[in-house]
Amino acid sequence: MNTDVQAYHNALTPEDRAICDTLYAIISKALPDAENKVWHAHPVWFIEGNPIVGYDKLKYSVRLLFWSGQSFDEEGLQPEGKFKAAEVRYTEEGQINTKDLQRWLKKSKTIQWDYKNIVKRKGRLERLG
Repeated sequence: MNTDVQAYHNALTPEDRAICDTLYAIISKALPDAENKVWHAHPVWFIEGNPIVGYDKLKYSVRLLFWSGQSFDEEGLQPEGKFKAAEVRYTEEGQINTKDLQRWLKKSKTIQWDYKNIVKRKGRLERLG
């Protein structure tokens, strides 16, 4: 875990840290070649500069966000925002369904929208692959 992500985790309550530690371990194992850094104040994984998955502490939960998650066609992920992102929220570590998360992470490698170039394309997303 890099120092910025470690600092993010260290600032959390024990309950929220348990959620984030579990998410970090599962995501890092599933995406070993992805770049991981704190981006816009929370941990995010990137494949070739494109944001794939990240999590952040909200007021009452920890949100796990998949930038292209609406295209996964998966129950358990809720649409987020006006683009293709989808999320799930956790209030305790025991709510994390490892099998679901692993399946979503597998899809995140192959189902991607090009967020890296969204500004260059003036807000228009294109599907990669």
